[in-house]
Amino acid sequence: MRDLLPPEVAVAVAGPLDWTGRLLAEELACLGERAVESRRRDFTAGRVCARRAMATLGLPPAPVSAADRAPVWPSGVVGTITHTRGYCAAAAARSSEVRAVGMDAEQHKELSPGVRRLICLPEEDERLARLPVGTSWPAVLFSAKETVYKVWHPVVGTWLDFTDALVEIDPDAGTFSARIAPARVDAAPVGNPPRAVHGRFVVTGGLVRTAAVLPLP
Repeated sequence: MRDLLPPEVAVAVAGPLDWTGRLLAEELACLGERAVESRRRDFTAGRVCARRAMATLGLPPAPVSAADRAPVWPSGVVGTITHTRGYCAAAAARSSEVRAVGMDAEQHKELSPGVRRLICLPEEDERLARLPVGTSWPAVLFSAKETVYKVWHPVVGTWLDFTDALVEIDPDAGTFSARIAPARVDAAPVGNPPRAVHGRFVVTGGLVRTAAVLPLP
């Protein structure tokens, strides 16, 4: 993810040992004793990477707990975690420099028609059909919308559906732009909610990776 985010955002990608690394007591309490092995490995790698990213910022080790399966970062820090099969990464920044950061990684594969109908607005479907062949653009769109949600939720605190963000992909620039539905913006319980999110994407090594930063107002 380092190639997709600005220098003020610290990034850590999981190595072989991070999936079975050490969790802090607060993190273990969030994980729970009944977590299946795959969930435990993903959670562990995410928290190990999160602390490595914070250490890059010069911050001391601190737990990254969870609420509704979303990471809860220490005061003064904004961040994001993503994991998919065989890949995990975390990013962190100081809240005095960045309002929010989001990123997502997905397997680069074709989506089923049902999933595509769930995530794509009609105008998005039309645009995707005109993009160059050889890339699963619906997978890129899906990842971009996941990133948009990870930017939106920590700031606003409300749900954002796939159809609440209209995403346009620029395949040549490797960027995407998302416009949030006006009804969602108007109903936001916070001041100055994001109306748009701009990010970057890349498709390499069988993965789609997307990331975006929301600057301070």
